[in-house]
Amino acid sequence: MQQILSDPMALLVMVGIVSIACQYLAFMLKLPAILPLLLAGLALGPLTGVLDPDALFGDLLFPLVSLAVAIILFEGALTLKFSDLAGHGTMVRNLCTLGALVTFLVATPAAHYVLGMPMQLAALFGAIVTVTGPTVIVPMLRSVRPNSRISNILRWEGIVIDPIGALLAVLVYEFVVASHGALEHTFLTFLKVIAIGFGIGSLMGYFVGSLLRHNWVPHYLRNTAVLTLMLGAYAASNLMTHESGLLTVTVMGIWMANMKDLDVDDILEFKETLSVLLISALFILLAARVEFFTLAQLGWGALVVLAAIIFVARPLSVFLSSPGSGLSWRELAMLSWIAPRGIVAAAVSALFALKLDSFGLPKSELLVPMVFLVIIATVVLQSLTSKPIAKLLGVRAPYPNGYLLFGGGKFARMLAKDLMEKDVPVRIADTNWDTIREARMDNIPTYYGNPISEHASLTMDISTVGKVLVLSPYKQLNPLVTYHFEHILGEGAVLGLSHGTQEGRASHKVSEEYAKKLELFSESATYSRLASLVAKGATIKTTRLTEAFTIEDYRETYGNRATQLYALDPQGRVHINTISHEFELQADWQIVSLIAPEAVVGEGRE
Repeated sequence: MQQILSDPMALLVMVGIVSIACQYLAFMLKLPAILPLLLAGLALGPLTGVLDPDALFGDLLFPLVSLAVAIILFEGALTLKFSDLAGHGTMVRNLCTLGALVTFLVATPAAHYVLGMPMQLAALFGAIVTVTGPTVIVPMLRSVRPNSRISNILRWEGIVIDPIGALLAVLVYEFVVASHGALEHTFLTFLKVIAIGFGIGSLMGYFVGSLLRHNWVPHYLRNTAVLTLMLGAYAASNLMTHESGLLTVTVMGIWMANMKDLDVDDILEFKETLSVLLISALFILLAARVEFFTLAQLGWGALVVLAAIIFVARPLSVFLSSPGSGLSWRELAMLSWIAPRGIVAAAVSALFALKLDSFGLPKSELLVPMVFLVIIATVVLQSLTSKPIAKLLGVRAPYPNGYLLFGGGKFARMLAKDLMEKDVPVRIADTNWDTIREARMDNIPTYYGNPISEHASLTMDISTVGKVLVLSPYKQLNPLVTYHFEHILGEGAVLGLSHGTQEGRASHKVSEEYAKKLELFSESATYSRLASLVAKGATIKTTRLTEAFTIEDYRETYGNRATQLYALDPQGRVHINTISHEFELQADWQIVSLIAPEAVVGEGRE
């Protein structure tokens, strides 16, 4: 053990292993990953003394944390599209503007008067805790399952306020740094930082966006080039004006997010790789630097500030943001309770504290433990209590009866439209833009991209989804989608199409466990078979059974022309047809089938 503690390489590997373990634990427990990461850091640092980041990294700690925070802020800024402020309702726009201001105005005086923080530091704390963030909101929504209006508001508030809150925190921080010098230079220094930050950020955003928009960068270099140029802009800005880099990368990200004809979704993919190791390890290192005696210094005053944020700032910001939203008092009460703080708050607070220590600002050592206390308290408290509160208020969504169809081919679109006509929620996800475009032309809700990506987990609403039907031809991606959503929705919630006789070829065989999930509709209902039938004019038809027209009459009428897809019981519930389970179809049930034209009956099957 002593050898591990004294070996820098072993410590670095240990941090990596612990970070992955925390991510996996959060995935299994459906908790925000930031919670086990911070707790692991506290356990390795102040609790056991195993990890001392200052001794491990020395003078490199500050640059490493700075670059990691720059990446976090840039990635968050890439998600801020101005159209989102108007495109997701009055409530989201108001919460991200007026609501953030209310939280700032409540948290700042509370920290100043209760904890004795200097007003500058208190304002910085108030700006930091305005940020919620999708990485903590989305796992909570999956567990709580509030109705769609509450869920959409909270999800989009987290996405939009993430960069807005970060920008506010950076601006306040820049003012604090500028005001540290002589009073007569404060205003000029702050203006210089603002000018450099907005100027360099805008220029680099336009430059990098133009490179991507005109395809002047090879596709395999896009993510690496954007990341490298962003870090170059950060370093250059800091060299021109001290501490202006964070503002530069934030403005750069916002500029690129709002450029016309520039799709930044694929650029965001680099964050999925970095966040697993770099950012996860960052939070362990930051938490390991917290000392328990600073937590003890907070005293009872910390609980007062925490109560002000949870019970005063949030309800007040929701109430003032609600005019014109059309939400009931029960929905407003639920919105008032859910506002956990996340990654941006933890990252920027730790970085700012590192920098403010060098200025000798009084009580700057309280910033990180106080922010971490807010994060842990809001995540734990709201995760444990939100579900019973939603039940009490009667705002939980009904049991999810919707369908996510992975694959947007013509058959999938026909099935989606048929389900929608029967008031069943449906969404199609596909990585093929042409199929998504066709689905949108049919007014089918869609998600363009990989449905198991982090972007999908943050932005694709699956609160109404109870089952996933895998209808795509992507045989490499289909198993990943199957196991991903089966973990989220439960055993048996994901069904795929049979591979037909192709399973006889050794190179096309699948595992026995996965093969059990490939029993959608019938053994002959392969992707190519369904696509062929649709191309030859097959249609989806609904037939109601009666005492006079029984299931035997139905089979006699359609024979081999019918591929039974699903049945509707008298209560309107959907029962998907599978190979291993047949329903007892009686009078008043409806059978929905793909009916082939007479001309193709008798054609050879695969």
